[in-house]
Amino acid sequence: MTELIEKQEPDAGEGSIRQRSRSGFWFGVIILLIIMAIAGAGFYLFQQLRSQQQDLGGEVNKGDMQVIELSRQISGYQSQLAAIQSQLATLEKDIAGKDTHFTKTLADFSQLHNEKLNNTRKELNSAIQQVQRQLGKTRGDWLIADAEYLLSVANERLHLIGDVNTTREALEAADQRLKESGDAGVFKVREQIAHEIAALRSTNTPDIVGIYSAIKTLQEHVDKLVLVLPYSGKALITPAEPASPSNTDKTKETPDMLDSALDELHGIVTIRRSDQPIKEILTPEEAQFIREQLRVKLEMVKMTLVQQNEPLYQASLDDTKKWAEQHFNQNNDARNFTAELDRLKTIKIHSQFPDISASLKMLRDVSKLRIETDKAVQPDEEVKPAEAVQPDEEVKPAEAVPGKQQ
Repeated sequence: MTELIEKQEPDAGEGSIRQRSRSGFWFGVIILLIIMAIAGAGFYLFQQLRSQQQDLGGEVNKGDMQVIELSRQISGYQSQLAAIQSQLATLEKDIAGKDTHFTKTLADFSQLHNEKLNNTRKELNSAIQQVQRQLGKTRGDWLIADAEYLLSVANERLHLIGDVNTTREALEAADQRLKESGDAGVFKVREQIAHEIAALRSTNTPDIVGIYSAIKTLQEHVDKLVLVLPYSGKALITPAEPASPSNTDKTKETPDMLDSALDELHGIVTIRRSDQPIKEILTPEEAQFIREQLRVKLEMVKMTLVQQNEPLYQASLDDTKKWAEQHFNQNNDARNFTAELDRLKTIKIHSQFPDISASLKMLRDVSKLRIETDKAVQPDEEVKPAEAVQPDEEVKPAEAVPGKQQ
């Protein structure tokens, strides 16, 4: 039994050993599976990490590209901003220049406006003062102003037109105004006006209108003058047709025909005597030119007469007379023509007018005349005081101031 037990005990140990070996095998297998599972999980995790790392790398690269693009855009924006800033600076400069120009223009305009305003104010003040002076004038002042105007008109009419009559009338009217004014300061002016009126009355003035009419009459008589040289183109007189002769008066036919022929020749042919040799025959145009030239010379005489140019007037008359004597036959009409020219040549068309400006100058300085008149009106000697009277004597009114009672 003991052997059996002993035999059974080793068998039991082997069984346990086998059981242990199996359990260790499965345990190792399990551990191996676990290791393999852990390795697979680690590989899977590694792959996941790697893929995530690649994704992260792509995103980083993509972010870098975006950053580069953004930097490029920012640099572009910066360049655009710099250009805009430069444009803004240019605009600011232009605006500053225009502002300066406008400010200067406004200042100049304001200065000009102020100057015009000041000038207008001065003119208005002077006009107001003048109106006040005019309103403050008396009737005598107005009469003196009217006399001054008449004197200025007289000077202009005399020296510009040579109208002596109108000048004398203006002086007389000015003297009448001064007389009506009653101002004692204008006595010397009236005296000077009287001298000027006397000088005008002694002035010999030519009759310009009469001379002009005489020259115009000479122009109308130019066609009556006969040219020295003959000219063609004279109008023929158409002879009347003779009546048909009858058989009864054949004896008188020959004398009547001779008389009619002589009459026709007398109307066609003019016999004229000339002391000058005939060199050529003038055409009608040349004859008309000679007459028109004489009219033009007379027109020049009229122009010099109106202008009162004495030398040119005399020269024009000499030229006209020379032309008439050279181209026209000296018959009665021509001699009367040249005699009238000689008469006109003896007339002096320009007179030496007297100076009448002294009265105007004196009247313009009438205040000085008034002061001189006031000084002259004052008595030369002051009234002497009465002599001292003795207290015992009685003084009568008539004897107190001798010479007062007349």
